[in-house]
Amino acid sequence: MLSLSMIVRNEAERLERCLASVAGFVDEMVLLDTGSSDATIAIAESCGAVVRQLPWPGDFAPARNEALAHVNGDWVLVLDADEWLLPEARQPLQALMAEPDLLLINLLRQELGAAQSPYSNVSRLFRRHPAIHWSRPYHSMVDDSVLALLEKEPHWHLADCDVPALAHDGYRSDLLASGAKAERLRQAMEADLAANPGDPYACAKLGSLEVSEGNRERGIALLQQGLARCPASRHPERYELLLHLAIALGSSDPKHACQLYRQALELPLPPRLTLAARLNLAALLQEPSTTSQGALEEACELCRQACAAAPELALGWLHLGISERRRGQLPAAIAAYRSALERDPSLAAAQQNLAVALLLSGDVPGARSGFRQAISLLEQQNRQSEAEALRQQAGSMVKLDDQ
Repeated sequence: MLSLSMIVRNEAERLERCLASVAGFVDEMVLLDTGSSDATIAIAESCGAVVRQLPWPGDFAPARNEALAHVNGDWVLVLDADEWLLPEARQPLQALMAEPDLLLINLLRQELGAAQSPYSNVSRLFRRHPAIHWSRPYHSMVDDSVLALLEKEPHWHLADCDVPALAHDGYRSDLLASGAKAERLRQAMEADLAANPGDPYACAKLGSLEVSEGNRERGIALLQQGLARCPASRHPERYELLLHLAIALGSSDPKHACQLYRQALELPLPPRLTLAARLNLAALLQEPSTTSQGALEEACELCRQACAAAPELALGWLHLGISERRRGQLPAAIAAYRSALERDPSLAAAQQNLAVALLLSGDVPGARSGFRQAISLLEQQNRQSEAEALRQQAGSMVKLDDQ
């Protein structure tokens, strides 16, 4: 028996999508509501879920543990309302859950709209065991309790689901714009770091946040501190520390950043989880300070690897197209840009780069059409200043008003 366990609050806008994605896959849906004032509870019940209620305890871990206490399944799938199960993962997950000594399945989650790391690994599908519980005040996880259980009961083992299992749109820029939510997250991170000075996980999360918000000096210090204390065996945390330290140093010390990206890529992690390091390194190798013929070849190979690891990802094909164009391989670049647009027709950067490559290859009508489509996409996405800049730039090269 498989149970869905969730904590929710004011999720009426997206809850039905989440619950519909697991219909027929889970045997029961149990939601813990922590104080909704919208139609969340009514939507959940209309979808067949059992809803329990608890005043918000001020921390995700106790809320998740309370939700876990109400499920009855042999296995538990934990989702947030901004996530949904991908249909192609159902059969692989069912096969894994049938393994008798399997304790936990790590799920690949596609991060829609994320500026970095298009995939993450989340430990959200596990056997219901009295020793498994949630910990940490933010980005709560069962990992600490699972590792402790493995020391006591070593016959258990863990597994990775090789195909993307979840999609998540909670990192979209419009959803992250809430100052209150961002401030609560920062407060939780600061409290965790104060309670666990130098903890690699806490340093990785707060350090990357500081870098993303422009506080590079503190961010770099935290990431370096976490890296110095991170055991070699903790591959995901070590990767995150190396990745964000490389991002922080990319503009000021590109050679060191390249070294950090290469160290990150040496870690034994599923290739989809290392896409950010691979594509970021490829981009850095094409910067004027690091560019050489050998660097361009390496960049192109990194992009090919990214496309092989995640052929469904438009971003990888876009980067491959840019690399091929830098190498002067226009037919290969055009093919890569078109592959990107097949996967994501709204990717304005791919449409714009395709137009440039077509122009360089002598296809003026194709370039004109491509620029028009890129401008239209930017306008549809409310990126008016970019659309106007492209209109001016493209108009100096081709007559956009010609039919």
